[in-house]
Amino acid sequence: MISGLQKMTLLDFPGKVACTVFLQGCNFRCPFCHNSDLLGKGNEPFMTPDDLLAFLSKRVGLLDGVCVSGGEPTLSPELENLLRSIKVLGFAVKLDTNGSNPALLKKLVGDGLVDYVAMDVKNSPAAYPETVGLSRVNMEALEESLGFLMEETVPYEFRTTVVAELHSEATIQDMGQWLFSLSGGKKLKQIYLQKFENRESVLLDGLHSPEFSQLQRYQELLRPYFDTVAIRGE
Repeated sequence: MISGLQKMTLLDFPGKVACTVFLQGCNFRCPFCHNSDLLGKGNEPFMTPDDLLAFLSKRVGLLDGVCVSGGEPTLSPELENLLRSIKVLGFAVKLDTNGSNPALLKKLVGDGLVDYVAMDVKNSPAAYPETVGLSRVNMEALEESLGFLMEETVPYEFRTTVVAELHSEATIQDMGQWLFSLSGGKKLKQIYLQKFENRESVLLDGLHSPEFSQLQRYQELLRPYFDTVAIRGE
């Protein structure tokens, strides 16, 4: 179910002028989530898939790509057909995912329906449940998605939204070592540290952005494991 549309973005899809489509529903309950209104399934749809395709058909030649986000888009039973229809119109597709559905991620990439993947890496393994608001997390599924992306079958990025109350030097260090171990000790391509911004739509009150100097410290801790460690939201 489509719950929102950003008609144009220069930031969400690297190197492309794109729009961003938001799908309803998520299996995580991250306390810092900005899109808390998308977590459930009780809202009326913002638009139908046909409405979206009509919008996109008028943007051929004006937009290069479509970002499909959420929520967690891989939960949507409409996703595969929606991506096929978007690709028929000639747009590149970027998928934002939490990595919890590796089988579908592999299928979408294998079928040529996704051109770029942004996977959220929430925290170190030990801190994952608290960071995503669950009592436990299927880390094997996440590691399968991470390992698949590390094979570089499709262009990708990892990204971590940093929250003062949820991240520390110890958890960031552990996160870097975890990812490095999954790669077999091979330096990874890129990760983006995104500064948390408090908004009215955030799921949990009382969270704070880290100081920029702290983000820079986290950046240095991750440099041994990545070719590029960049900060977003400076």
